[in-house]
Amino acid sequence: MVLSRIWSAFIIVAIVVASIKYLFSPNYKDIYNDMVVGKGGDTVQIATRPMAELSPQIQQNLLKKADYTESHISYKTDSLKQNVQVYRVSAADGVIGTSETAVKICLGLIGIMTLFMGFMSIAEKAGGINLLSRLIQPFFSKLFPEIPKNHPSFGHMMLNFSANLLGLDNAATPFGLKAMESLQTLNPSKDTASNAQIMFLALHASGLTLIPVSIIAIRASMGAENPTDIFLPCLIATFAATMAAMIIVSIKQKINLFQPVVLAYVGGISAVIAALVVFLLKLNQSELAEFSKVLSNGIILLIFFAIVLGGVYKKIDVFDSFIEGAKEGFWTSVKIIPYLVGMLIAISLLRTSGVFEVIIDGMKWIADVAGADTRFVDGLPTALIKPLSGSGARGMMVDTMTTFGPDSFPSRLAGVLQGSSDTTFYVIAVYFGAVAIKNTRYTVGAMLLADLVGIITAITLAYLFFG
Repeated sequence: MVLSRIWSAFIIVAIVVASIKYLFSPNYKDIYNDMVVGKGGDTVQIATRPMAELSPQIQQNLLKKADYTESHISYKTDSLKQNVQVYRVSAADGVIGTSETAVKICLGLIGIMTLFMGFMSIAEKAGGINLLSRLIQPFFSKLFPEIPKNHPSFGHMMLNFSANLLGLDNAATPFGLKAMESLQTLNPSKDTASNAQIMFLALHASGLTLIPVSIIAIRASMGAENPTDIFLPCLIATFAATMAAMIIVSIKQKINLFQPVVLAYVGGISAVIAALVVFLLKLNQSELAEFSKVLSNGIILLIFFAIVLGGVYKKIDVFDSFIEGAKEGFWTSVKIIPYLVGMLIAISLLRTSGVFEVIIDGMKWIADVAGADTRFVDGLPTALIKPLSGSGARGMMVDTMTTFGPDSFPSRLAGVLQGSSDTTFYVIAVYFGAVAIKNTRYTVGAMLLADLVGIITAITLAYLFFG
């Protein structure tokens, strides 16, 4: 019901805002066309800069006319040609293009799902998932008290969290969907999210990642002096979001986190992450990228090797088991198409209507009235879009770097924000859609609250590290 109301609110607010702009501003006469079939976007004022600080090419164009647009960045000068207002235009597909994109995402997911679900089937029949479940059971049984001892869902969830930690998005999704399906077998009310499913999804969506490789690569390509300087703030912020998700859901479900087993596991995980951070901070950019690549790809190959070896040892029909799991992966990918289309078109309408322009302008005004430093507001578009669209947030981060420079405070903050949260609504649509959950209960609120903790932590760390 909550997700239904949020979905409806996205569409209603987007159309209302677009209609107001259409009626009262001559610059938005094509907004309806953009929202349905064309390419539109949020036009957000992000800075006011002296003309002299801009590049000679931009100055030359602004001297000819008051408006100039270059690579999704628009410039508008005053009548004296002294100060320039800088705007970001973030392109987004209309609802028709977005529905096609959603189907393409699912079609692309079919290959990945069939691959990993096939190997998962071998691991289950060979007893590998049960072995992993027994190893993690002492900790997970405290967080998921409703799950029976040594249930295979423990192993599925562990694989999902491990893939997330290593930045293996392609592997994390199949493992996560398998975990949701496994948890659904224990769910007494098949159309309502269980406590275990809510806890799992909140922890998954907090997005704890060890090395934000893609963000470091983008910063390097944009000419950042030290592309890896956002690594530690990203890790701390995403760890804070994960802990917040665990605490928020535990309070709601009345789970005692001060049990010795929970404290021991959390402390052990924190110690391991701290040790890795100490090691990784000694590496330069190329060494960090190489280590991440070897670790990530090596883990995938190790999993495949261990699964097949276990299957051969247990004398099961390895190939037939793979095909059986692959078929399940195919149908899971097809099943989530309607849910993904529904969520993405609502997000598209929200973006193309310019709702974010209103939000960003309002936040900057509030910060200015309060006498606070407003630099953080210039990096916030990435955080606002991240729960809705991963690619949209990435585009916002790149635009921020283009406008302010890759080593500016807003750009570094945008990088930390990009690496410290996940696409909450996308995750909800895909994971609950895969098991036909209609009543998500308090999942959305808990996940958004954890995202907020991550955002506040990211802003705080940005001032501490890059101030």
